[in-house]
Amino acid sequence: MKNDNINREHNKDTTTGILDSRFNQTLRNVQGLLKGRSMPGKILLSQRVEPPDNSNLASPTYIRNSSFGDTGTSNRTTETVEEEVHSTSKQFHTPNENKLKVSASNVESASEEVRKSSMGARATDSARVMKFTKVLSGTMVVLEKLRELSWSGVPDYMRPTVWRLLLGYAPPNSDRREGVLSRKRLEYLDCVSQYYDIPDSERSDDEINMLRQIAVDCPRTVPDVSFFQQQQVQKSLERILYTWAIRHPASGYVQGINDLVTPFLVVFLSEYLEGSIDNWSMSDLSSDKISNVEADCYWCLSKLLDGMQDHYTFAQPGIQRLVFKFKELVTRIDEPVSSHMEEQGLEFLQFAFRWFNCLLIREIPFHLVTRLWDTYLAEGDALPDFLVYIFASFLLTWSDKLQKLDFQELVMFLQHLPTKNWSHQELEMVLSRAFMWHSLFNNSPSHLAK
Repeated sequence: MKNDNINREHNKDTTTGILDSRFNQTLRNVQGLLKGRSMPGKILLSQRVEPPDNSNLASPTYIRNSSFGDTGTSNRTTETVEEEVHSTSKQFHTPNENKLKVSASNVESASEEVRKSSMGARATDSARVMKFTKVLSGTMVVLEKLRELSWSGVPDYMRPTVWRLLLGYAPPNSDRREGVLSRKRLEYLDCVSQYYDIPDSERSDDEINMLRQIAVDCPRTVPDVSFFQQQQVQKSLERILYTWAIRHPASGYVQGINDLVTPFLVVFLSEYLEGSIDNWSMSDLSSDKISNVEADCYWCLSKLLDGMQDHYTFAQPGIQRLVFKFKELVTRIDEPVSSHMEEQGLEFLQFAFRWFNCLLIREIPFHLVTRLWDTYLAEGDALPDFLVYIFASFLLTWSDKLQKLDFQELVMFLQHLPTKNWSHQELEMVLSRAFMWHSLFNNSPSHLAK
């Protein structure tokens, strides 16, 4: 009996030691990120003190030159990281929680690093551009290095090249790149000619109905951005979506996939169109350029969805599985929110299905979408699992608010989230929390089991 007690104590100490070590490592990672080290993501853990000025964030602006605009990362000063780390440690339900508290000196050190990075934002931007340039200028791009850099945001004018590489559409070998892209673009044109540019008499009834549904959905795509209301834009979307659906009969067209084309369309058009998206016109482009953009969108959409095929097959089991994991994670991080939703009779599937189906495109301002997708694409094959952490962080942005709402109010609130005035800082907060929770939970599945 005495030996059993000693063994139990030894095991408890060992477990505590592992947890302490894991938490301390995460803290070191956070501090390392603030110092600009190699791990992905710039971690900002505190709440914003003053609301940002969003007056100039109505639409993204694209400039095709070697100057660097906005990488999408936030370098603003934060007051403290202690509040977030302490609140997080309370929610992990780990033994000997007092040992998980961060010393004041560590917090002050991390905060000081944020202040330094804020003061040197311009230099940091230049340094990041130099890092991207160095990675991209080699004969063979090292994709792991590119992923690490891209996680925190990609410079606007580099984004088309970077996204093609991250998705595996363009080869990392620069000597082969132009030839591969030319061949794939011609292949897309052949598919359009074979499947789209034909009379309805040569289509099956299912194909006719699918094309009609796509034609109905295209005008509804990103309705608050005027660019997407142009007829030529909608025709491009229609061609891309119908060709993709015909070539992927296991899923065919599913509503929501139309949203997933839009980030690609904007990014690849930015190689040809300058300024605010509100002033873009497809009629300014030659048919060859439009075909190239469509082809790049088609192949990148295909690459993206190859990694989540069962999200769009019959009954969409992949999304249902992720919603279950999402609920499980929220319960462990913020049990009061999960319990309140359950008491009110609100199922996670009722609001989260759209999040996973459209990858949050309908939930945040469109000018933030490409920055969010930098992180998505940097995650690569791990994206589906990381979505769970991003969406948990997104939902719990309103933890206190959600616990005060009844069923009807919850439904209305979650359908119309107050993100209209969000800036990059709010998005970076969501990604930062997601990264930290992923670091703590992902390799510790026991945390996710009650």
